[in-house]
Amino acid sequence: MKKLIAILALGVAALGFSTLSLAQDTAASAPAAAEAVAAAPAEAEAAAEPKVDSGDTAWMLTSTLLVILMTIPGLALFYGGLARSKNMLSVLMHVFVIFSLISILWAIYGYSLAFGGDGNFFGNFDKSFLRGVTQETFGPLTTIPEYVFIAFQGTFAAITTALVVGSYAERIKFSAVLVFSVLWFTFAYVPMAHIVWGDGLLAQDGALDFAGGTVVHINAGIAGLVGAFVLGKRIGYGKEAMAPHNLPLTMVGASLLWVGWFGFNAGSAGAADAVAGLAFVNTVLATAAAVLSWIAGEALTKGKASMLGAASGAIAGLVAVTPAAGFVGPMGAIVLGAIAGLVCLWGVTGLKHMLGMDDSFDVFGVHGLGGIVGAILTGVFAAPWLGGAQGDDFAMGAQVWIQIKSVLFTIAWSGVVAFIAYKIADMTVGLRVTEEEEREGLDISSHGETAYSK
Repeated sequence: MKKLIAILALGVAALGFSTLSLAQDTAASAPAAAEAVAAAPAEAEAAAEPKVDSGDTAWMLTSTLLVILMTIPGLALFYGGLARSKNMLSVLMHVFVIFSLISILWAIYGYSLAFGGDGNFFGNFDKSFLRGVTQETFGPLTTIPEYVFIAFQGTFAAITTALVVGSYAERIKFSAVLVFSVLWFTFAYVPMAHIVWGDGLLAQDGALDFAGGTVVHINAGIAGLVGAFVLGKRIGYGKEAMAPHNLPLTMVGASLLWVGWFGFNAGSAGAADAVAGLAFVNTVLATAAAVLSWIAGEALTKGKASMLGAASGAIAGLVAVTPAAGFVGPMGAIVLGAIAGLVCLWGVTGLKHMLGMDDSFDVFGVHGLGGIVGAILTGVFAAPWLGGAQGDDFAMGAQVWIQIKSVLFTIAWSGVVAFIAYKIADMTVGLRVTEEEEREGLDISSHGETAYSK
């Protein structure tokens, strides 16, 4: 018994010693633990602090360059080849000068109104004339300098305004082009960019538009549709031959657009990351599918597949995948492109004749309809069970309804602004050239030069 008591006493003593040691160790380690806990928010804050990433910056600079390539010379040559030879230079001039004009307006007030402030429809003038922007500031993207973001988004504004050229080509005054472009850029493109990408009304509603289905293509397509009706048909339309004068140039322009579109879509990821990779491969696949579906439709309805059809199909696929590029999977992109090719083929043939309009280079048929198809079907193919990149809580029906509302809003906004802008241009400088000038060709009558020597 004494031995048992002695053993218990030794055990209690050992336990007490261990407890004391543990308490001492805990007390000694407490400051270190407290320091670690205190350091955690600091590290998180440091990680969230904007910092230039050289890889992201290099990719966004490259993407900006690619979008410039798809505008001048890509879009210019695509439209120029579709024009008659006597209007070739006028089309090139329109695209070239619009790109220059909008680039300046973007720096003066466009960027500030599109990405500044938190209004539902417009931002503010806080960064007008790029006030407060330096090499050390950041815009919405916190891994690239703000100057790079400004340049990238400025190319979107410029090409969108230039897209409208294809609807009113070969009959509009050059001065009217300038007046219309300033007004439409200010009151249609800039607010739509803010509404969708600048945390405006549609962004708050949850609309998905990765790279510009509503902001760029539906916006420009509706402006083109309105312009075709307001200006009226070209002299001799439907009676005289108005075939493209140089399809090889159109093919080269379409190819440059396809190449530049990788900056347009993959660049809209805002970083050199996996999302950019997804947008890149989707741009390849949707475009290829649209080329094949368009020429297949041509072969079935006309008996022959054309080079113009293949080029047009490529643009239709590029347009349709633009709002979906970072949200859908590759197989969804293929289906989306195939659908867009057939819908846009109908748009430039059946629908165009039904409406009885002269949309010179089918801006509405390709960009308007392709943008509508892409914007709505983004709400379908973004679903994870169809290979999309959205979360498991994705509600297809609700998202499709949001997409439809964004399409209807864009149609109404752009249509009203475009109509008023054309009317103001008509009242101030006049819209159309005279019949004599139109028959002579805008190259000579408006610019005093010709594209080709005889």
